[in-house]
Amino acid sequence: MTKCKCMMCDCNTIHHENVEKTKNEMLSDDILIDIADFYKALADSTRIKIINALDKQDLCVCDISAILNMTKSAISHQLQNLREMGLVTCTRQGKEAIYSLADEHVRQVFEVSTEHVLEMKNENKG
Repeated sequence: MTKCKCMMCDCNTIHHENVEKTKNEMLSDDILIDIADFYKALADSTRIKIINALDKQDLCVCDISAILNMTKSAISHQLQNLREMGLVTCTRQGKEAIYSLADEHVRQVFEVSTEHVLEMKNENKG
């Protein structure tokens, strides 16, 4: 198969077997909407910076605030959004609220996305 640089298919043939097989294997609309919401959560630059920081280590709100040079209030607001979206978790240690990535999947999505972006940047340089 050759790499296609065009945006449109020049044929009018519907490959019915492929269409039916793919339709039967696709996820439900509810699941796809949840996946879209997951990516929307990552589409905010402040939230992705928080994910980036938490990918390095668990941190309290004060630490994240200092790292991103933002107010604790602004960071807390974004952390609340990330918690509601199931992307980060919070544990209490005395007066401190320590945040971490919710699970290995969040870390993997961030790291694979980073790898992809860096590869694309390198390809465009060459």
